[in-house]
Amino acid sequence: MPERSPENVRRLLEGQVAKTPDKVFLLLESGEREFTYREFDEEVNRAANALVELGVSKGDRVSLLLSNRAEYLTFYFACFKLGAWAGPVNSLLKSQEIEFIVTNSESKVVVTESSLYPRIDQARLRINSIENVLVIDDPGGEWSVVSAQLDAGNKPRQPKDRSSYNDSDRQLATDHWPLTTPQDEAVIIYTSGTTGKPKGVLLTHGNLLCNAKQIAEWLRLTEEDRSLMIMPLFHVNALMTTCLAALWVGGSVVLAPRFSASRHWETVSKYDVTYFGSVATMLSMLNNSYPRGTPPNTDLSRLRFALCGSAPVPVEVLKTFESLFNCPVIEGYGLSESTCRATFNPPDAGRRIGSIGLPIGNEIKVFDDNDHELAVGEVGELVLRGPNIMKGYYKNEAATREAFRSGWFHTGDLGSRDRDGFFYVVDRKSDMIIRGGENIYPREIDEVLYQHPKVQDAATVGEKDDLYGEEVKSFIVLRGGQQATEEDILSFCRQRLADFKCPKSIEFLSEIPKGPTGKLLKRKLPRRK
Repeated sequence: MPERSPENVRRLLEGQVAKTPDKVFLLLESGEREFTYREFDEEVNRAANALVELGVSKGDRVSLLLSNRAEYLTFYFACFKLGAWAGPVNSLLKSQEIEFIVTNSESKVVVTESSLYPRIDQARLRINSIENVLVIDDPGGEWSVVSAQLDAGNKPRQPKDRSSYNDSDRQLATDHWPLTTPQDEAVIIYTSGTTGKPKGVLLTHGNLLCNAKQIAEWLRLTEEDRSLMIMPLFHVNALMTTCLAALWVGGSVVLAPRFSASRHWETVSKYDVTYFGSVATMLSMLNNSYPRGTPPNTDLSRLRFALCGSAPVPVEVLKTFESLFNCPVIEGYGLSESTCRATFNPPDAGRRIGSIGLPIGNEIKVFDDNDHELAVGEVGELVLRGPNIMKGYYKNEAATREAFRSGWFHTGDLGSRDRDGFFYVVDRKSDMIIRGGENIYPREIDEVLYQHPKVQDAATVGEKDDLYGEEVKSFIVLRGGQQATEEDILSFCRQRLADFKCPKSIEFLSEIPKGPTGKLLKRKLPRRK
């Protein structure tokens, strides 16, 4: 662990480079390459200088539209070194969803890859803030730049010639980079709100460093630990629990392009993984894939635990996983607004299955609707306070004020506390659906459904699902005299929403129950619970 807390993420990385320059920091699951701390830092400097050449400076936003790959991490840290704001963008989103996030964040440069470039290419000339798009070749990993600006005649400029930024002779100047303080923004990450419009969560260098330290110390991580990153890097979960927490203690990271149940245990065994992040769906898939337990010819002796969050793990799924693989599951709770984790179960015999655990360095309480603290066992809203809580929502002062009323961050989640201080999530105040770890807000889907010319009323809910925890179901009332099939509606949604947000089933009703003010009463809709 650092001898003293660094003032920014750049100093954290450079401090570990100075201590153990030749230790392996990053390994790719494919086996094609590994990076020592020194080599990783050199790649980060190269990426930072590429951004400087594109005009990026302190306070500028850089959108990262990438799959899990080494360049995702190098450009993340390049932003940290320059004092730019790294803006991870969910690679599952469709073009119009990406356009909103990039526009709202006022991104100056988008870093993407060949396979994802078409999604931003459709929108780059409509987003005034974008000056350049840096494209990474999928096969070779070389970088090229496409201009997003217009010439004097208001016509798109021609793309620049493809030019590699991987020249080893390139000057890697770092002394002119600005000083970044703990209060400076490091990440802008978008999370949906109850209004259906994503909100930009502002996380500072202090937020990231604090939560990395909290996670590492709570889990008792050491330089001998090696994490497996299978969660997507467009979520704070991957960045914090399996990257920055490991970096904090001088550990190592194995980066996988995606979760694969068929090769998961082989990877854990091959790379001597000590822990990995997951969601309940992944654990369920592993249970189903290996009903007899650990596959042959694998060695899990160094595996300490699996981390799980984003949504509560069904008790039976957790117990089955632990019995099959002899690997404890450490449940936790957090949000983008808390940087990542706010609670964890103890990583020892003190765990309580079904609980989200104990605070890991911040404060957590249970409030009633008047923001008064409730007694043990009473259900109310979970509220948080501490140095890991976000700076605010970007360009949304009203939402920030509402979230921080009474001096506490209001999570929108309902929970309770037992006599020993363990917390439990019992429900959500909002209508948010959590499908396989992805947050889905029904209103966003409803707004798309209302765009269909044959739809009169629409209401979307989460329905219990054994694999994903919840699935998306929409109820539709058609306009008088109109006809449409389930496939008609689903096809309409697929063109406008990311696949994970699209309803998986449609039920047609003659009327959706309404309250006295005309509000649709979703709680009265028929669904599996």
